[in-house]
Amino acid sequence: MGARIEHPTLYGEGAAGPALYGARCAACGRVSFPRQSFGCEGCGAYGEAMAPVELAARGTLLSFAFVRKHMGADIAAPFAIGEIRLDDGPVIRCTLADALDERALHAGQRVSGVLAHNPKSGADVLELRFAPEGR
Repeated sequence: MGARIEHPTLYGEGAAGPALYGARCAACGRVSFPRQSFGCEGCGAYGEAMAPVELAARGTLLSFAFVRKHMGADIAAPFAIGEIRLDDGPVIRCTLADALDERALHAGQRVSGVLAHNPKSGADVLELRFAPEGR
């Protein structure tokens, strides 16, 4: 049996690597994530104006924080969370790839998505994480 995606309504395997599932407004062109049909955050258009779109999991790291103590059962500390401006527009927050230290990250750095195993999930579960490009 193959691996399954942790949050299949948010992201999956795209043609050129992981893809996030967003929406593009037909009225103003604004791209949003996650995919939804409630209406455009920019111009207010709604319904069919919000067309599904796959967003490349590539962008620029805007900021990051290391979590050294975490009470949740979903991920083991330490880990890092990054704020990333996707090349396709939206800004997201996502876990950064394992084995990073503070010296390996800096604002303005190019990052791309990887589907990685989270030891706290089932053995066959992959989740989206971001890692510095060229790593």
